Amino acid sequence: MKKIIVTGGLGFIGSNLIELLLKKNFKVINVDKVTYSSNFYNIKEFKNSKNYKFIKCDIKEPKFRKILLKFKPSCLFNLAAETHVDRSIDNPESFIESNIVGVYNLLEGFKDLTKKYKSKLIHISTDEVYGDVLSGRSSESYAYQPSSPYAASKAASDHLVSSYIKTYKIAAIVTNCSNNYGPKQHPEKLIPKLIYNILNNKSLPIYGKGKNSREWIYVKDHCEALIKIYKKGKVGEFYNIGSNKNLNNLEVCNKLISESKKIVSLGKNVKINFVKDRPGHDIRYALNSNKIKKELNWKPKITFSEGIKLTFNWYNNNKKYYNSLSKKDIHKRLGNK
Repeated sequence: MKKIIVTGGLGFIGSNLIELLLKKNFKVINVDKVTYSSNFYNIKEFKNSKNYKFIKCDIKEPKFRKILLKFKPSCLFNLAAETHVDRSIDNPESFIESNIVGVYNLLEGFKDLTKKYKSKLIHISTDEVYGDVLSGRSSESYAYQPSSPYAASKAASDHLVSSYIKTYKIAAIVTNCSNNYGPKQHPEKLIPKLIYNILNNKSLPIYGKGKNSREWIYVKDHCEALIKIYKKGKVGEFYNIGSNKNLNNLEVCNKLISESKKIVSLGKNVKINFVKDRPGHDIRYALNSNKIKKELNWKPKITFSEGIKLTFNWYNNNKKYYNSLSKKDIHKRLGNK
């Protein structure tokens, strides 16, 4: 049975990835430093599995290198990152520390590991590194033009991984994915925040005029792509992962209202409320994912309509999820400088 290390496995994408890896008969070691966005509720279904192990550790710590050498994973999926744009506006330092310094330490540890053992690194990044894509769709050769401290820190981490591939010949791949949604996502992000407010009879905050457009992918489709890239992806390559379907924030909100009406009764306060936009808010992200579709025969399976139903139902059936979160992390407006 192959061993996999997932960093950031208490988070949204990481926990969904671990769940899928366990179903595919991998042994998984979850390494997470346990921050505000980490949630032990996310791993309750498999925490007692004999093929699952949790270790509390920051990837910046020397301990992390020892973990790599001890477990000798066949693959290291790096999802440990600060990810919320608004928080990066308020406090860029934590993003530099986690997303750049942390990745540097991870790369040094992985380099040492692969001097003795065969392993592969999949570094998970974002479409935000490409910046505003006002027309067309950004391919893997598109120039990086990050707008926020978050996006810049992820761009730097991608460049670090690429440099280690070329200089030290490590077996690594970088993935850039569009906006994820689905179960277990922290309600600081748009869709789970809107769902939380619908379930709690609160207004639905939308930045600016709601025209900012994002490409949305259901988290399980993203996780399937990551496993396919681990198995069949070419070392040294970058792969975009997207749905090719864009919706602006107002469209997302209206679709969510429409679907939630079929499941619950909406309170009188559940109305769209346009709020002051965040600084440097990109208008549009859009990926060209032809490479992974052609070379690895991957494509997303779940439509937005299907995915938003699954997502709303999960939060509606897992209200205890919110109990493990700080209320200020749910309610407080960030990135308003």
